[in-house]
Amino acid sequence: MSAPRVLVLGGKAGIVRKAAALGLEIVHVQKPSAFDPAVVEHCAQLLLVDYQDVPTVTALVRALHEQRPFVRVFTQTEAAQVVAGHLTDVLSLPGNGAAPTRLLHDKPALRSLLNDKGIGPVATLRTPGREELRAFTARHGGAVVKPAMGSGSLGVRVIASPEEADAAWEWCRTTGITDFFAEEYLKGREISVETFSAAGRHTVVALTGKDTGGGVVELGHVVPAALAPADRAAVEDLVTAALDAVGLVDGPAHTEVIVTADGPRVVEAHSRRGGDRINELVRLVHGVDLEEAAYRLALDGGGPGAPAPDGAAAIRFLTAAPGRVTAVTGAAAAEESEGVLQVDVSVEPGDTVHALRWSEDRLGHVLVRAADTATAVRLAEEAAARIVITTEPVAHTAEDTLVDLLRGVDEVLDPFAAPAAD
Repeated sequence: MSAPRVLVLGGKAGIVRKAAALGLEIVHVQKPSAFDPAVVEHCAQLLLVDYQDVPTVTALVRALHEQRPFVRVFTQTEAAQVVAGHLTDVLSLPGNGAAPTRLLHDKPALRSLLNDKGIGPVATLRTPGREELRAFTARHGGAVVKPAMGSGSLGVRVIASPEEADAAWEWCRTTGITDFFAEEYLKGREISVETFSAAGRHTVVALTGKDTGGGVVELGHVVPAALAPADRAAVEDLVTAALDAVGLVDGPAHTEVIVTADGPRVVEAHSRRGGDRINELVRLVHGVDLEEAAYRLALDGGGPGAPAPDGAAAIRFLTAAPGRVTAVTGAAAAEESEGVLQVDVSVEPGDTVHALRWSEDRLGHVLVRAADTATAVRLAEEAAARIVITTEPVAHTAEDTLVDLLRGVDEVLDPFAAPAAD
């Protein structure tokens, strides 16, 4: 019997290797800008083409499918979710098609669906004008503006008072992105829910605690989240109802939730495992690799279950004052710290550090394992504090727009939108 043939869009070599280890025959589609030679040994075929170029990738994949059919389309990257859903429908394959992947990628559409069904309603305002945004902020005691699509906290801005609304509205007009919306600011603890679905049944595998340091970019995660049993039950019910409403069929999902005084509310959700090495935290604590579990759908169609947690694991991200890096010290000391499993520093002297605009501006991480949640958080913070990234001020330069940031990682927010005129 020949190995099941699968199409994999995007992803680093380590993720593709997991599919190969299961005995799958892999046809990998990767953007030329993201090509890693280490992936070659895991692939039967490799197409270096922009998978967000929908007409081109659709034509290529159709031809390959006619030659030798695929059994599944997979992606573990946000930028390829809606394309994978589209191709799943085009090839009439099992899995999450265009409708659920689009709903999870389009934040206002998801919010509208949840509000219409009474699933944790949140006040929202589509494409607000200046005065509308000011009035909305006053009415709800705060607001958040964000692009209709995107991840990694790209373009998310909190408006604490009506007095800040004008500046936020003006800022939105300078970003290069035209499709923004506003929601009421949700006060409470932020967590994420890591689930796996099989045949439309959703299993909560893990709950992840968050630390944003008072901002919008996540600075740390911990599994399991410290949550009272009643709150956990309410969160699980909310997320299951949301995924049912979306029509998610199978695979991992990552749903961000804020536990407010009025109950939990969905912030956004994604048809993939969580980023920021959350999958590694889940694997260490629950023994479930959600990336591998997704590929197993091509073999048996089942899910991984929800093993009880064994200890805790946490990650802490590195930051520094904006400027030019002059020195990096303490990485070796961090590696020798209690509980530390990984240390990664992504900058060196001469590099430029930006103010935190999105997740890509973080400078590395420390990952630890410990006996319990509180200890894991403490050890991660202590180890990260040993790494000192020293910077010096640099002359002010023009700020990158959000479109500039996306160009820097070779992505577009909506691959189905008409290209913008130059």
